[in-house]
Amino acid sequence: MEERPIYRNVLIKISGEVLSGDSSYGIDPAVLQRISEEIYEINRMGVKVGVVIGGGNIFRGSERERYGIEEVVADQMGMLATIINALALCEGISKLGVECIVMSPVGIRGICEDYSARHAIEYLNGGKVIIFAGGTGSPFFSTDTAAALRAREIKAEVLLKGTKVEGVYDSDPEKISDSKMYDQIAFREVIEKELKVMDLTAVILAKAGNLPVIVFNIKEKGNLKKVILGMDIGTTIRSEV
Repeated sequence: MEERPIYRNVLIKISGEVLSGDSSYGIDPAVLQRISEEIYEINRMGVKVGVVIGGGNIFRGSERERYGIEEVVADQMGMLATIINALALCEGISKLGVECIVMSPVGIRGICEDYSARHAIEYLNGGKVIIFAGGTGSPFFSTDTAAALRAREIKAEVLLKGTKVEGVYDSDPEKISDSKMYDQIAFREVIEKELKVMDLTAVILAKAGNLPVIVFNIKEKGNLKKVILGMDIGTTIRSEV
């Protein structure tokens, strides 16, 4: 039976920590290869794929005080970290035979293309995979916010947030053993309950654009494809449930 995706235009947010695998730093080649293959597979299914990637496996802005770095500079370092990850992922995808382009609002001539929503949409319509690096290009905004922003700009049907946990919980599952995972939850509840699934700016951006968000465990092989096919994976956040 032919596998038919229920989504045709998606934005995937991948945290930098996912790329480090079981390590606390750097890029695990096996993880990079697997994620590249999964993105390649859904692209070959006819899905337009944009990706926003974090940089926490290289530098985390929350550690700035330990190094004595100002917040703006720390955020700029984080933006550069996302570009390193984006280049690595783009190379992995390109080697599989799909054209991949890294775009960034942080101009680095000769390394990545300057971000343009119009050009990004043209590339996606042409079957290319776009990796959006550099966050929003401004300090004080997370890559979650960049993901919600880019998703709305490319008119994605859904934002897929790939993490190391199964979905959205009512409390931290790593600290509280009987935490409850939601199958579905409204943006309003995420805000009211102050659930730490995405930063508040990202949640408000998605809510304002009626952009559903699916939070799922991308470390589990095959989960990305399952989400694309509409299988019951992770937690769906939407305007009303």
